[in-house]
Amino acid sequence: MARSLKRIALVVTYGTLLSKAGGLVRQLVIAAAFGVGAAYDAYNYAYVLPGFLLILLGGINGPFHSAMVSVLSRRPREEGAHILAALNTTVSALLLLVTLALVVAADPLITLVGPGLAPDLHQNAVIQLQVMAPMALLAGLIGLGFGSLNAADEFWIPAISPLMSSVSLIIGVGLLWWQLGDSVARPEFAIRGGVVLALATLVGALLQWLLQLPALVRQRLIRPQLVWDWRHPGVREVWRVMGPATLSSGMLQINVFTDLFFASGILGAAAGLGYANLLVQTPLGLISNALLVPLLPTFARLTAPADRDALIARIRQGLVLSTGSMLPLGVLFVVLGAPIVALIYARGAFDQGAVQLVTGLLMAYGVGMPAYLARDVLVRVFYALGDATTPFRLSIAGIGLNVLFDWALVGGPTPWGTQLPFNLGAPGLVLATVAINVISCVVLLLCLQQRLRGLPLKHWAMDGVRLCLAAFLAGCSAWLLSNAVSWPPSSFGLLLQVGLSAAAGLLVYTGMGSVLGVDEIGQIAGSLTRRFSRR
Repeated sequence: MARSLKRIALVVTYGTLLSKAGGLVRQLVIAAAFGVGAAYDAYNYAYVLPGFLLILLGGINGPFHSAMVSVLSRRPREEGAHILAALNTTVSALLLLVTLALVVAADPLITLVGPGLAPDLHQNAVIQLQVMAPMALLAGLIGLGFGSLNAADEFWIPAISPLMSSVSLIIGVGLLWWQLGDSVARPEFAIRGGVVLALATLVGALLQWLLQLPALVRQRLIRPQLVWDWRHPGVREVWRVMGPATLSSGMLQINVFTDLFFASGILGAAAGLGYANLLVQTPLGLISNALLVPLLPTFARLTAPADRDALIARIRQGLVLSTGSMLPLGVLFVVLGAPIVALIYARGAFDQGAVQLVTGLLMAYGVGMPAYLARDVLVRVFYALGDATTPFRLSIAGIGLNVLFDWALVGGPTPWGTQLPFNLGAPGLVLATVAINVISCVVLLLCLQQRLRGLPLKHWAMDGVRLCLAAFLAGCSAWLLSNAVSWPPSSFGLLLQVGLSAAAGLLVYTGMGSVLGVDEIGQIAGSLTRRFSRR
């Protein structure tokens, strides 16, 4: 099993790495062309609903994907094809209605998400939302297909598919930039640029769906017919997991709406959140997919009482690997935020003001990276146990807390007419989400302890303390090297500053992790050393 997990993780890692590299190039092109200007700011509001559906329904480790893996992993291929056909039929019918609703109600929906938008930004966002509306239908088909492929041990296509969206956007924005040159960021071209962004995004989603079809045919999972079978036990089991899980993940995405609601009064905040989020999601998505994709089927196969000890061991492995991977990256984002943002984005329309805005957001994201991935690991354990209700209830509670924390940290008015003393601006929105993820991890662990009994939480907590100590020392090392040297004032100087400082921090982290006795850190270091030596 361990060898199989390593093989799967390697395939997923390489595929996700290519997708994330494409995503980074895509964001560089968008940043150079639009900066934090009107076209991209409006795009972030228009993309909220279609992107929410694409991530929620079509994303790897999303509820559709997780439910299909959990159910189809235990069933024969022929039965899996019937289940997929039945779900494709029902989900397509439902999402066609959602697509029409997005087109018809685009104007009030943009008002709901961004009430503080200027009229020109509002109109630009409305047009873009109408263009991207068909992504609702594509999202469901993508998620169901990718879950079916993972259940059939097909991991490459799902991991590589997001690259299609990046390629589509790079080509679309590149053609527009080639036609208009540096004037692409001027206000008079905002509508035109926005339409190109939206249309390229839609084409990318279509390519993701088309990419999976040959693999589904090869695995004998595709049936080009309408199947209305709601009573099949496998279909009903998928809905039992997928229904609450979709609502649970949807509740989390409502936090994104809440953040944008408060961000609509902060100039450029939505665009800044998009740029900072990309920098976070590149390593986070890579590690998340490499870790969660092979672990989820393993969790699902270890739910019998006789396998309880093995399940607990896998849970610990997932938590230590996720936390151990995210802590050093989060610390580096905090101490090296400014040079990282300047190195990656500071060109074209992306000026110094944009660098400062995104730096603050990136530092806030870095603080919460470990809790974000640890929460995902714990939620997948509940899904594997057939319990999507507990994460759903926790997500509902998180919505209320997110509104409260956003209001408090952004500095909203009090009922008695005064302002709250805390006004962290756009970074406050990120820190509010961080606080909710930390609370969620604690609650999920306590619920899991009550359900499984015998979780060595004190031992796990000591592992966490040792990892935090190693990460703190790594951050100090990176910060000292970054600030003690007079780096050349150029892109090459920024590259040296970020690269050497980050390398020093990671070396300290790896060494301290091994010294402090966290076995997984030593295993990761040994694996990387062997692969580097072979290459």
